[in-house]
Amino acid sequence: MARISGVVIPSEKQVQIALTYIYGIGPKHASTILAAANIEPTTRVKDLTEAEEQKLRDIIDGDYVVEGDLQRLVSNNVKRLKDINAYRGLRHKAGLPTRGQRTRTNARTRKGKAIAVGGAQPKAASKT
Repeated sequence: MARISGVVIPSEKQVQIALTYIYGIGPKHASTILAAANIEPTTRVKDLTEAEEQKLRDIIDGDYVVEGDLQRLVSNNVKRLKDINAYRGLRHKAGLPTRGQRTRTNARTRKGKAIAVGGAQPKAASKT
C-alpha cells in the first residue's frame, strides 16, 4: 500500500493508472513522472521497491503542485474572480457555465435538476 502526497494509491493497479488517483496528476503527467523515475508503466504498485516509491515521491513533491495545495490554488483563483466582479466570477457565483456554453438548453450539470413550470404537471383529482 503506497502512500504518495497523502493519498493511498491502489496496490493492485498498474503504476501509470494508480498515479492518476492523485489530484493534479493525469495520464500525461503520470507517464512523464514514470519516465523520469525510470519505472516501467505496466508495473503493479505492489511490486514497486521502496527505493522506487521514494523516487516517485521525490519527483512529485519537487516538480508538481498536487492535492491540497492545488485545490487551495484553484479555489483562491475562483475567489479572486468573484471578489473583483469579473464576468467569470459572476458566472461562478450564479452557478452557471463560465466558458461560454449555451444555457437555454443543456447546462444541467451546473444549473442542477430542472424545475417544473406552470401546467407541466397533471392536476391531482380533488376529493369531494
